Amino acid sequence: MTAIYPVILCGGSGTRLWPASRADRPKQFLKLLGPHSSFQETLLRVRDLAEARDIIVVTGATMVDLVREQAEEIGASIMVLVEPQARNSAPAAAAAAVYVERLDPDGVMLMLAADHHVGEPEAFREASRVAAAAAGLGLIVTFGVRPTGPATGFGYIRPGAPAGEGVFRVAAFVEKPDLETARRYVADGYLWNSGNFAFQAATLLGELRRFEPSVAEGARDAWAEAVAEPGVVRLDAAGFARAASISLDYAVMERTDMAAVVPAVFSWSDLGAWDAIWGASPQDGAGNAAQGDVTLVNTTGVLARSTGPFVGVIGVSDLMIVAELDAVLVCRRDDAQAVKLLVDGLKAKGRDLAQRHVSSVGDGVERQRLVQTDLASVEVWRFVVGASATLPPSTVQVLDGALTGEATLAAGDHRDLAAQARVTAIQAATMLVTTWR
Repeated sequence: MTAIYPVILCGGSGTRLWPASRADRPKQFLKLLGPHSSFQETLLRVRDLAEARDIIVVTGATMVDLVREQAEEIGASIMVLVEPQARNSAPAAAAAAVYVERLDPDGVMLMLAADHHVGEPEAFREASRVAAAAAGLGLIVTFGVRPTGPATGFGYIRPGAPAGEGVFRVAAFVEKPDLETARRYVADGYLWNSGNFAFQAATLLGELRRFEPSVAEGARDAWAEAVAEPGVVRLDAAGFARAASISLDYAVMERTDMAAVVPAVFSWSDLGAWDAIWGASPQDGAGNAAQGDVTLVNTTGVLARSTGPFVGVIGVSDLMIVAELDAVLVCRRDDAQAVKLLVDGLKAKGRDLAQRHVSSVGDGVERQRLVQTDLASVEVWRFVVGASATLPPSTVQVLDGALTGEATLAAGDHRDLAAQARVTAIQAATMLVTTWR
């Protein structure tokens, strides 16, 4: 039986899901549809397919802590490959392929996005086994999702001749269509291109050498000088930079003669915007989806979500209302794609809230900004026992707990730090950190 090596690509920032999704905590790590993030749901979905093997996660350096924390939270065993820089999906897939080829030349990679939603995990696993069997014969297999309507936000696949039980050759990949074309595609039996794949590592690397040799060579160079730590491999920056920045679709799938598709019967969403979150969420009889401290009165078709203040909604229809500690979004549900334009405008004005949450968590330390002026920024830092962090040159006031290290601090202490200091909490601790401009 073909061994399956799940590979999860865990990059991207999910701009259309602002203000919940931002660069410091992107959408794949947010618990938007239940008790687990989409990254965690992906890990749980493939754990049985991996059997006793580590699930391989490819991510950027800034996301390693989040990846490891969320995997540990659900007891998933992972190996993290760290990209020195984002260079699109083909270099990431190639780096993972070099690793899998060393582990098992005949093994099949199941390459998945970390931020997709699948409604029926067992149907997904069955489709994955079908795809893996075809990949073991040398095909590069993608999952095609049966459309639920004429969506214009997805690329489409036209299935061709049968290539085995439940597998078809790809007759054509087509770009995102306009509405009229999308209706025709659905009527003609086209499938949504989910952007998830199964292939042998050697097959993929061979096609990359054929079409985009810099990607294959850059991946091997990145491994030649990679730095290994327990559970983490940091790819070499100079080697990885030699790989062209290109998607797997453009690099291989639209050029290879080995492309095949497995029509998927499971429900699927790329959770690309707030209207997709509304569609995938449990709804009441009036089509409302609510999460957090929210009350809806005489509303229909509303998504209302709050991780901060209470939100009351009265007498409206077809809106999306998303409240975070430092930002609130209100827009029509059919205008979900325009959120990106709003975020682009915030970035152009240099607004920090376009990129960072007012509260961030990493290595057991939560940092929440309370106020920022032209002269100073005040944050509250909360440490769990054993957590370590580097305090910047600042004024610190310890509200409770105790810390040791380059500075020894206890409840009630108020101190000016002239230089940065590494500290570790020997008791759960809370402090105010004021940095001066």
